[in-house]
Amino acid sequence: MFAIRHSWPRLTVAAAAGALLLLTLAVFAPCGWRLYLDALARRSAPLYQPRERVAGTDEPAAPRVAPALEQLDPRALEEAARYAGEHGSRALLVSRHDHIVFERYWRGTDFDTLGDAQGFTPLLAVLATGVAISHRRIGWPDEPVGLLVKEWQADPRGAITVRNLLQQSSGLAPQEGLEESADLAGAVLARPLASAPGSTRVAQGADAQLLALALERATGQRYADYLSATLWRRLGAADAWLWLDHPGGTAHADCCMFARQGDWIRVAQLLVRDGTYRGQQLIRPGWVSLMRTPAQSDGDFGSFVRVAARPAPDSEPYAAADVFVVEGRGGNRMWLVPSLQLAIVCTGDARGRDAHWDEVRIPNLIVRGARDYLPPVPAGIAGVSALVPGH
Repeated sequence: MFAIRHSWPRLTVAAAAGALLLLTLAVFAPCGWRLYLDALARRSAPLYQPRERVAGTDEPAAPRVAPALEQLDPRALEEAARYAGEHGSRALLVSRHDHIVFERYWRGTDFDTLGDAQGFTPLLAVLATGVAISHRRIGWPDEPVGLLVKEWQADPRGAITVRNLLQQSSGLAPQEGLEESADLAGAVLARPLASAPGSTRVAQGADAQLLALALERATGQRYADYLSATLWRRLGAADAWLWLDHPGGTAHADCCMFARQGDWIRVAQLLVRDGTYRGQQLIRPGWVSLMRTPAQSDGDFGSFVRVAARPAPDSEPYAAADVFVVEGRGGNRMWLVPSLQLAIVCTGDARGRDAHWDEVRIPNLIVRGARDYLPPVPAGIAGVSALVPGH
């Protein structure tokens, strides 16, 4: 053994680390290489470590059918894909009536490629809150957080309601660098009030984090475990991972979940079905409608979703009046159209979309390509049912 041990050349620590990295990338390439490069592109918390698993079941995705069988124009889908590809997208998935009718991937990715969920991440806290209310772990949307988080029982901040958190209107003072904190729960609980709860919408990570903390206190489970049991496994998604502030610590509910990009079409199908996924009611009926209700603090938004069809100054309106959008920071987008049972997921770079990106271009192409699509009736003009009795 002595002779064998000394027959190896002496390696420096740096050389050994480099060899290990190359071996790792060789084993897991090309996916490992892509994730490594993507992580380097993000300044905060490279590689997003440590992580906690959100266990899934990795069941088959929804059935795939030809677009024509779901009354969608293939040419419109191709045009939408062309636009997505020109603007740095990684995937475009379209579902109608629980069928996947179109998929297109770029930059070496596919359905199973792991990626940063970006602005999709806090959506899970909203959905899990609906489940917790269904299970009577949380009493009602306007329950004060002080009843769930003991640190605020005798604190004015305890009057912040679950609904305030859902609508990103807690009134807490924003904090820069929250994602870099080594004590995420402590940092959030230390934030002072800057305005009256419910009065002003501010897109900040603290509200999603407080939702997750309230869920843990109400259910007695770790956030990752509750997500797994009530949502992720029941959707049939594969294993995913939440970023922790330190080993065994608090999970980030505001960003940075790593999951297969294709699994988000399952979440989109759940949303257009008002909490039902492939025949199973995962969330109480009406919860998604509550999510889509415009907030008093900002009528353009509901619960971590954009609900208003108000376009940018140089953009046309959304083609469907009931469209709602999951966006947030980063390049991921999810467009939901309940009236057409249409769900669209488009993933992109974590650094966001380019300056020429048009938020309505892709959904409008696809919606207008539906053969049963009826344009919204302009304001002030009576519909057919009002003009022709019985219609």
